[in-house]
Formats: sequence, structure tokens, C-alpha cells
Amino acid sequence: MKDLILYCKSYRNDFLRLKRLLSSVNQYNLDQIPFYISTPRADHDLLISILGNEAYIWIADEEIVTANPRADLKKYKELPGGISQQIVKSEFWRLKISENYVCLDSDCIFIRNFFKNDFLTAEGIPYTVLHQNKEFFQMAANRGHLRVENDLREEARRVQSLFSRVGPSFYCAPAPFIWSARVWESLDLEHLKPLNISIWEFISSQHPETLIYGEALMKYRAIPLVAIEPLFRTYHYDWQYYLMKRQGETVEGLRQNYMGVIYQSSWDGDVDLFPRKKTLPSRMLRRLKRFINYLQSFI
Repeated sequence: MKDLILYCKSYRNDFLRLKRLLSSVNQYNLDQIPFYISTPRADHDLLISILGNEAYIWIADEEIVTANPRADLKKYKELPGGISQQIVKSEFWRLKISENYVCLDSDCIFIRNFFKNDFLTAEGIPYTVLHQNKEFFQMAANRGHLRVENDLREEARRVQSLFSRVGPSFYCAPAPFIWSARVWESLDLEHLKPLNISIWEFISSQHPETLIYGEALMKYRAIPLVAIEPLFRTYHYDWQYYLMKRQGETVEGLRQNYMGVIYQSSWDGDVDLFPRKKTLPSRMLRRLKRFINYLQSFI
């Protein structure tokens, strides 16, 4: 079993983003950490046509799903994509490929050289992204986006309650996530099996996998907790992107503190492989909102 690998779970509409990620991994992965990609089996041919078949190792999502003896392949196919994606990422450890994995999203882009010791201590302990999100919350409040903070805080409180933890909320996002197989296994053995459920019943739109991982680590302490701040600068919304650019933020400047950047696909739809068809009024409204967000960055 390896000590560390890179892993990205993707699907066909994100393959252009994934190609961009793969290019950045090839450029900056100086320690040659193995890169694994999983997709639905039905997307494999399309993946090869866009990415080729070199510089990564492909695994079918279905192989990850069936690695859990309590999993239901039929249920996996019926779940909304956003939920099944979280579960597949959280179950990757069951393949026993690596003790730890850096879980990347397709919209991640590395912007500088990175090494194994960016993710593991000298003793082989994975760092854990764990913070209180204060910078982003303050930025959202300054711009009048109060719902952003309220929604995220409520989400964190819901997951905390699952583990009966009282105290401040912590966040293990954004990507990339440095995940330990021991933490996911402790969740399964200590929490899920006593409840006679699997992670398929546990992860939901109300209980995301990133918060579950952090709470499981804090409760069961399967590994020492060595906390670090996010590794990538993430532009969650277009208004955040325009505001930071207005303040002089550049990719060159980001390299001092971040090893990568994320333009979240929820608003950066220009890189979709199969763009959703929108009516003319819908496209005009989207452009108007983006223009307003751009103008507000000057205020």
C-alpha cells in the first residue's frame, strides 16, 4: 500500500476541467505522486478521447462502490450526482491503494511545484485542512451576502450534532482534501456499524462528506490532528473573484501562499464539456448579474 496518492473523481461534463488539472499535475508534481482518476465506467471512452491514457491511473466508480459489502449498486445509480460523487470520494479508501489520498476536484488547478511533504509530516501523518472560515465569512458580510455565512454555519451545526460535539464550527474545505483511510475506517467501525447503516445512508445534501470527515477525526482520533489552512485559493462565487482581482490578486501573487486555485464550476460554466442549453432571457440575465457583480467590486 502506498503512503500517498492524488485522486480525482470526475464525470463527463467536467472532462475539460479535468484535462486542465491533469496538465497542471504533470507540470508541478515534482515528487511524481501517482494520480488516480475515477469516472463512471460509461464515461471511460470519452475520458480517453479527451485526456489520452497516460500520466494517470483510471478506476471505474463502480469498482469503488462495490468495494463496500454493504453498498447497493442500484441505489448508487439512482442517487443525484452530487451526492453519489461525495460517497464515491469517501469510499475510495476501501480499495486499499494508499493510506492517504489528496482528494482533488476537477476544477482544481495547481499553480506551483508541490511535493509529498506538502501533504504529510516527516512521520507520515497527513495534514488536515481545518479552519473556521473567518476570512470568507467576513468578505461575504462586507458585500452583503449574509446568506452565504448563515447557510454554511447551519450546515456545520447539523453535522456537529450527528457526533454530539459542542463548540465552535470547523471546516475541512475547500479542496484539495488530505484524507486518511484510517479516519474513514474509524467512521465506519465506530459510528456507522453500531447504527447498522452505511455511508450511503449517512452522507446527504444536509450532511456533506467534508464536514463528516472532520468531525469523525475530532471524535475518534484515528490519526493525530495536525491542522493547516486551505492549500488552494478558491473563488466560490463570481463576485468574490471580481473583488479579489480588483484588489490586485494575481496567480503570480497567489503562489506565495497557495499551491493552486479553484474557479468553482457552479459559476464558471464556460468550461463545461456539455454546456446547459439556456434560453436567451436566461443568458442575458446571467450576463447582467455577472456585470453587476463586476461593478460592485469597485464599490
